[in-house]
Amino acid sequence: MPAIDHQEKTIRFKIVYCGTPLSGKTSNLRQIHAKLDPQGRSDLVSLSTAQDRTLFFDFLAVESSAIPGYRISFHLYTVPGQVTYNATLQLVLRQADGVVFVADSQMDRQRDNVHAFQSLEANLRLNGSDIDRLPLVLQYNKRDLPNAAPVEYLEFLLNNHGVPHLSFEADAKDGRNVLATLNAISQAVLAQYQASQQRQSEVIREMIAA
Repeated sequence: MPAIDHQEKTIRFKIVYCGTPLSGKTSNLRQIHAKLDPQGRSDLVSLSTAQDRTLFFDFLAVESSAIPGYRISFHLYTVPGQVTYNATLQLVLRQADGVVFVADSQMDRQRDNVHAFQSLEANLRLNGSDIDRLPLVLQYNKRDLPNAAPVEYLEFLLNNHGVPHLSFEADAKDGRNVLATLNAISQAVLAQYQASQQRQSEVIREMIAA
């Protein structure tokens, strides 16, 4: 659920980037941070090990005026992909409004991708959420590498739910489709929020009419 401050006229949405270790989650946020106007985003906070793996989260607030009368902020996080940090994943996923799953396209990382996706589903359930109802975008990263698996294979492994999720081929290191992924998940989050507001308005009208 978004954090709404009616007095300050602000709505804050939480978007979490998940995936296997070194899949490109932090690279996504670094590219977003570099490409956006400094006046429309905050500083990037990064906690990393010597191996450049995110230990806790990266955070970036991207502002938008998509809903009239309110200032919209998208708070972007990444979480560690290592199994040992599963509790951190569950914590950061709490009250997430949308998720980007960053898959490593390399053929020898497909089992890791599947395990990470299953972990995402399980942690969402533990938080009382459902991957089929939460806005989610798949990003197939590292498409520039020679051992990248076919997109059709990645779709078969990760995008085989009843209603397919939107997916992008990407190279986060060079910025390819990084902003397209962000735009897609942001639009999906906003659309779900606006639909929920519409449903609430309809319920109120029905109660008044009764």
